[in-house]
Amino acid sequence: MDTVTKLLDRAGRTYAEDAGITLKDTPKPLFELLVLALLSSTRISADIAVAAAKELFQAGWRTPEAMAKAPRADVIAALGRGHYVRYDESTATRLREMGERVESEYQGDLRKLAQRADGDAAAAARLLEEFDGIGPVGAEIFLREVQDVWTWLRPYLDKRAQQGAEALGVPAESEQLEKHAPDGRFAPLAAALVRVSLDDELLDDVRG
Repeated sequence: MDTVTKLLDRAGRTYAEDAGITLKDTPKPLFELLVLALLSSTRISADIAVAAAKELFQAGWRTPEAMAKAPRADVIAALGRGHYVRYDESTATRLREMGERVESEYQGDLRKLAQRADGDAAAAARLLEEFDGIGPVGAEIFLREVQDVWTWLRPYLDKRAQQGAEALGVPAESEQLEKHAPDGRFAPLAAALVRVSLDDELLDDVRG
């Protein structure tokens, strides 16, 4: 499918990669992705969410324990450096509470959330939505990005990715698209479809 090949060439990277997260099935990167999902849940651009995540990580708050103990004023300052300013105070509170919850509910390890979901994407989404600040959109972002690590989720397209597929005129059914994913990596393709849904210039470039 030439359109998908062109799309992957132009935009085939995950948002986790943009934020400097090397995703694997270990506690720290899974928590980092949860942070990015929370930041991406508000009405704010993906670029700003990524920039804010990078500031938080550079400050050393890459684990639930570190985030829970981070001084609130310092978290607000880091969000500000990432230009995440409209929701900085409420988000700082939610990030610290999220760190505490991951520690208390999952002993700092989100693989335990996957175990509870027991192969059910809808169950995983419900568990993710128990974190204050992560709604359906944030849960979908997390599941879309983590699917090549939690392979029981794959192939997974969230609503925004499906909109991108429809705009491009390629199948919006994940099973049909999966065979075009390079090296069995579906998350970069799903993220690229999200980018198309948000960027008319990219859409025109890929279609052209």
